[in-house]
Amino acid sequence: MTALTVAACSGGSDAGTDKASGPVTVKVWAWYPSFQPVVDLFNSTHTDIKIEWTNAGAGQDEYTKLQTALKAGKGAPDVVMLEFQELPTYQLTKHLVDMGKYGANDLKGSYVDWAWKQVSNGDKVYAIPVDSGPMAMLYREDLFKKYDLTIPKTWDEYKVQAEKLKAATAGKSFMTDFGANDGGFLTGLSWQAGAKPYTYDTANPAEIGVSVNDAPTKQVMSYWEGMVGSGLADTKAYGTTDFYNGLGSGKYVTYLAAGWGPGYLQSVAKTTAGKWRAAPLPQWTAGANAQGDWGGSSFAVTDQSKNPEAATTVAKEIFGANNTEAWKIGIDQAYLFPTATPVLESDAFLKKKYDFFGGQTVNDVFVPAYKAIAPFSWSPFNSYNFNQITTGLNQAIEKKTSWTAALDTAQANITQYATQQGFKVK
Repeated sequence: MTALTVAACSGGSDAGTDKASGPVTVKVWAWYPSFQPVVDLFNSTHTDIKIEWTNAGAGQDEYTKLQTALKAGKGAPDVVMLEFQELPTYQLTKHLVDMGKYGANDLKGSYVDWAWKQVSNGDKVYAIPVDSGPMAMLYREDLFKKYDLTIPKTWDEYKVQAEKLKAATAGKSFMTDFGANDGGFLTGLSWQAGAKPYTYDTANPAEIGVSVNDAPTKQVMSYWEGMVGSGLADTKAYGTTDFYNGLGSGKYVTYLAAGWGPGYLQSVAKTTAGKWRAAPLPQWTAGANAQGDWGGSSFAVTDQSKNPEAATTVAKEIFGANNTEAWKIGIDQAYLFPTATPVLESDAFLKKKYDFFGGQTVNDVFVPAYKAIAPFSWSPFNSYNFNQITTGLNQAIEKKTSWTAALDTAQANITQYATQQGFKVK
């Protein structure tokens, strides 16, 4: 889907709209784990609306099908799960319904500022936040004790502990693994440092500022280039067997994780149960409280819905801010990190003890991080953006060339691409 050249398509889903014939059927695409019980819960508590759920694939698999349906003018769902970074693409092509017309602005007070800004522009609301990924440092408490490591509060301290670990293990263990294949992870670290790779406002969609090689991003990548070059951090791709084995074997003593990380870790490193703990992400400046986000998703209503009001009700309520039963499933079974403050601030979430983390209430670490995240803008061509950044950094790692030079190349390529798509690059 090219940015400015794809015209908005009109059409209609097959969702029923005749209330006289029974409840309105609202088609939903989503790939959340353990989602069927959430759907069943909604359907059991609503007599006028029935959700028909399809898992159309995760991430890009779903997006490819969605883009095809939107371009064809038929076949798209009423409600679709979209990650935060993908929203500008669909806003630009006018395929998302403004749910502000159907009362979505009433929910604004249930979300922190940065999360609400991810899905809205002024009074226009293009999606309802569901989950997010504030970052923290998960660490092996047993190995920290074994090697006499201390919990680092700054990235400088983190490097000192990494050097200590290398000396104690003869380089067999790493402080962490740096997954340069994951654009969300890279963005989260840069976000914490204050990076603003894009300046983009859907109210003025023809203009965009591109700064993927700004000073904060270069600071982050220079740091990690040094960590990798010194043998203090590994570079196995995230989501691979080698990465999973590293988490389970003690090869990696920390995991820089998102809010969904505790659940993810439990599923891929089961033999390490009880050995992990959570601590705040180290800071670039001592005493600061800068945070970044890695991941996050929402529910949007497509322009093919024949009943956008009913679709908006689904988007608002299926993981609603006060839907405690749905969120119990989302937290306990799907390991989602909620964006709604009533859920975040509930005792059930804040005081939840995790056996995998030795009974620690890890959300005491993640919730303050979530609340301290600063606003952040994405581009309407995020797939291209992530591809340029991850490809460039992985080539730099393989060839042992400059990481910051790779950012400069990405800056040039993305600027050229944006111009070719019809944007005025500021």
